[in-house]
Amino acid sequence: ARTEGLSATAGVHPHQASTWDPETAAAIERALDDPAVVAVGETGLDYHYDLSPRPDQRRAFEAQLALAARCGRPVVVHSRDADGDMAAMLAAFGRDVPAVVLHSFSSGPEVFAAGMAIGAYFSFSGMVTFKRWQHAAYVTDCPDDRLLVETDAPYLAPTPHRGQRNEPAFVARVAARVAQLRGEPLAALAARSSANAARCFGNRLTHRNPEHP
Repeated sequence: ARTEGLSATAGVHPHQASTWDPETAAAIERALDDPAVVAVGETGLDYHYDLSPRPDQRRAFEAQLALAARCGRPVVVHSRDADGDMAAMLAAFGRDVPAVVLHSFSSGPEVFAAGMAIGAYFSFSGMVTFKRWQHAAYVTDCPDDRLLVETDAPYLAPTPHRGQRNEPAFVARVAARVAQLRGEPLAALAARSSANAARCFGNRLTHRNPEHP
């Protein structure tokens, strides 16, 4: 069922990478024919849980990068505890796709540098509000035109909602913290990140509230 105003992505998460096959690839490609499906993903590498073998993860990730390139769509990338392989794959294939979004970014300097080299978007989640967050430099060093904010709902609820189910509305907390770290007004940060999202994913994401054009 379609819900007005909502968009989607289509892909195979690294946890399910072992299920990747030609039929799955074809199903994702068919889904991308729908304008409501704005990107491939999330896909990538997760060596923390290793719920699919690492070779399968790399194979499915490379295949989805190629699919995104062929279909002219952005790709939303998940990366956890796989910095070396992720950096190498971004360097090898990241320039072939229209845009790479490093989703809920929390990787190390190797992936940050690889993302910067290919002009990736860096999307920051509720983790930026956590007391143990130690990566403020990524928020401040991220180029203005490559900064995104997100929630990763239903996980990673920002302070003061930790332990609760995360909700899309909590993105305001994420944006406020990112603005604070960058030393800029929240309104300016919100406008820029919204414009970046529209540039990345298409005009479908442009805010249509007549009071906030």
